[in-house]
Amino acid sequence: MSNSQKPTRVLVTGGGGFLGSAIVKRLVQRGCPVRSLSRRRYSQLEALGVEQVQGDLDDFSAVDQACSGMDTVFHVAAKAGVWGPWSAYFRTNVTGTENIVTACVKHGVSCLIYTSSPSVVFNGKDMAGIDETAPYPDTYHTHYPETKAMAEKIIRHAQVDGLKTIILRPHLIWGPGDNHLVPRIIARARRLVQVGNGQNLVDTIYIDNAADAHILAADALEAHPELSGSLYFISQGKPIRLWDMVNAILKAAGLPPVKHTLSHRTARMIGAIMETVYRKFHLPGEPLMTRFVADELATSHWFDISAAKKDLAYEPAVSTREGLDRLAVWLKNGR
Repeated sequence: MSNSQKPTRVLVTGGGGFLGSAIVKRLVQRGCPVRSLSRRRYSQLEALGVEQVQGDLDDFSAVDQACSGMDTVFHVAAKAGVWGPWSAYFRTNVTGTENIVTACVKHGVSCLIYTSSPSVVFNGKDMAGIDETAPYPDTYHTHYPETKAMAEKIIRHAQVDGLKTIILRPHLIWGPGDNHLVPRIIARARRLVQVGNGQNLVDTIYIDNAADAHILAADALEAHPELSGSLYFISQGKPIRLWDMVNAILKAAGLPPVKHTLSHRTARMIGAIMETVYRKFHLPGEPLMTRFVADELATSHWFDISAAKKDLAYEPAVSTREGLDRLAVWLKNGR
């Protein structure tokens, strides 16, 4: 996305969300005309002068309208989470991605940056320093990673009619403005239990670094079209013990650290029981524990980001320490 005389016209799906809005702000600062596709209108986008199209990703007419006249698309929006009906995940993550690709080809969009997740290759076991050659697992224990993997395959097979693509896999995005990870940790602070021995290392990524990586990917794809079809893990570049990170977020919120522990095996058994009960009785909300969550909390999952450093010139500009300091200020000011 060059800063040429004619600014790049950009669509961000989910432009009002946590990551989407961070990307939008950078694009506006660059002078790019920006459009957002979301299910509702956002006052902060209006204040930035961002054009807003309202609609669902599985509604092709809305996607078609949003992609019309665009040069670059950041497809950030998705249905996340660990619980819910298959149809809801499939509609948004698979059908929605098919619609984005179809509309991009129809309207001659040149660059498509897709936000995926490392969970697409998670098999329930430790992932220590793996790179982009890691295979998809044979089975999934929750719908989100399975449908995101299906969407990745759609993007990787979309090398047609001049459409260039890159897939990014950010892991555990956090920071000021977070409306998912940090609030969930804080809301469950008094009930949190350490699963496993607490030594498992994980990658995370601070929100500014995640947004920067997306802009860098678009720039790299424009300058080096041969990168099309590539995918990249992105993170802070320095894994941290998961439960140290949880406790650091709690500390930033002025809350005490997690004190109680549970073995991985016991947590997994509890998760299996809760999944069965929720399905059998069609209970609202989501279980406090599932097998997938137990596995994520007890295993290591960190990644080799050397490909992103080499091809995209990605370097995490904000350290985890600095990010936690910024998070503490944001939380202290009442979010």
